[in-house]
Amino acid sequence: MTYRTKLKAYYYALKPERTYANVMTTAAGFLFACGWHINWALLLATLGGTTLVVMSACAANNATDRSIDLLMPRTRKRATATGEVSIRHVVTIAVVFGIAGFAILLTHVSRLVALLGLIGYVDYVVLYSWSKRKTPHSTLIGTISGAIPLVVGYVAVTGKIDMTALLLGLAMTFWQMGHFYSIAIFRRKDYAAGNIPVWSVRYGVKSTQKWLLFYVVLYFAAVLWLAVVTPAGWMFGGIMSSIAAYWLYRGFAGFRSLEPQKWARSMFGLSLIILLAFSASIAFIPLMS
Repeated sequence: MTYRTKLKAYYYALKPERTYANVMTTAAGFLFACGWHINWALLLATLGGTTLVVMSACAANNATDRSIDLLMPRTRKRATATGEVSIRHVVTIAVVFGIAGFAILLTHVSRLVALLGLIGYVDYVVLYSWSKRKTPHSTLIGTISGAIPLVVGYVAVTGKIDMTALLLGLAMTFWQMGHFYSIAIFRRKDYAAGNIPVWSVRYGVKSTQKWLLFYVVLYFAAVLWLAVVTPAGWMFGGIMSSIAAYWLYRGFAGFRSLEPQKWARSMFGLSLIILLAFSASIAFIPLMS
């Protein structure tokens, strides 16, 4: 293995796509809270600390999931599963990045933000990693860590957890359930091979579709509530409720589909677009108000 290839393997052991998504929502929450009156030092510290903490959590998760990854066709070629990268090295990276990230959040942002980061870290690395082997509710447990970066960006500016922070967290929680239940359907065989009791493996595709729609409805309600009781305003509500309504429409179409896996993939792709639209809306709408 060349030096460049090995470096690339370590890079992907940090799950960059997940890191970028979390940093994007952190930035969106920050810009929403500050209304583009940006304290650049605070923004850089928030994003830098969050990036290191998320990378640390992802590295630790890859290390602990090696035994599961070996069983699933989708993940068995991960560098941590194949042994291309040393688990000891990955754990070392997780420790170093974690300490550095929390130090930045604690000293340059706030103790509250560092505490939120710690809650998300423990949820993902410990609670989610354990629960995914034991219960179909692991998806819901794991949404805590996914919702926190958006809240962290907001709280870094405001210094408090208020109704807006809670609604942002709820919106991200409900979005994740729709997103990950889509994955649970079209990757059902993978999860079954890894003995992971996600909802689609334990209770079947039809039940998962119903719960997916339930969480899309809750997401719809959360973005409307954000529009009504927070500075997000009518423009945000109009844009995001229209997109959420389309997500719901596509969800109902799944019950008529003869190819639920294909439908679930399209729902997965749509959920990514919705996340981008949601993040862009809360970040840029303050400029228009």
